[in-house]
Amino acid sequence: MVCNESSPSWKNIEVSLEVILALLAGAAAGGFINGLAGFGTALLSLGIWLQVMPPWQAVSIAAAMSVVSGVQSIWFTRRELRGNGRLSRFLLPAILGLPIGLAVLSFISAAVLKLVIAGFMLLYGAFFVLRRSLPQIQRPLPVADSLVGFLGGILGGAASLSGALPTMWCALQPWSKGETSAVLRPYNVVILGIATVLFAWQGYYSSDTLIMIAVALPATLIASQIGIAVFRRLTDHQFRWLLIWLMFASGALLTLRELT
Repeated sequence: MVCNESSPSWKNIEVSLEVILALLAGAAAGGFINGLAGFGTALLSLGIWLQVMPPWQAVSIAAAMSVVSGVQSIWFTRRELRGNGRLSRFLLPAILGLPIGLAVLSFISAAVLKLVIAGFMLLYGAFFVLRRSLPQIQRPLPVADSLVGFLGGILGGAASLSGALPTMWCALQPWSKGETSAVLRPYNVVILGIATVLFAWQGYYSSDTLIMIAVALPATLIASQIGIAVFRRLTDHQFRWLLIWLMFASGALLTLRELT
């Protein structure tokens, strides 16, 4: 692989106080949203981490943190997981999309990745604001489920954003909060777990990166538990609108910061 700014062989990042503070802030934000929604670690954390790390390092850390926080939350949807035939329609195509996303990560720049992430945040917020005017899906669409899952796999490999498109798609289904989480939480854990293995195989987990993961892990675990606690207390309506405003505000701030 050709070495460039996006490659893990480009340079080792000095673990300075600035990096540690950014790391902890991103870990806490990402852990909270993952505990709350079962996805979104990368959406919130990468906006912070890409200010102090190259894309390959930030994305690989986000994938590892997503898996750690996601495993905790799967236990709370164990009843909905039983007999859940929907998950495989998303999951199997996503596995095929992962290598494509990994190839994209090897040459994408930090600036482009930040704008892509900000765009998904704004799209997420706008999507749910307009959701009531969008058609409600009343029957299963397995081919569309598989396509969404495949695209999520590409985004998972490129930016640890495997949950963004499936979340929007699931919101159009007549499913409850629990049924939606029973698809999104295990989907993200499996896809980003495989992505973590692929990142390790590519050599992304350097000694500096492993130190950063060790520093970020406690913040992620604690914030994830807080997110799970909030999730259990919210109604479906409150849950949806909290996610909308979190994503929309984060996306707007990241876009303004990057463009100015």
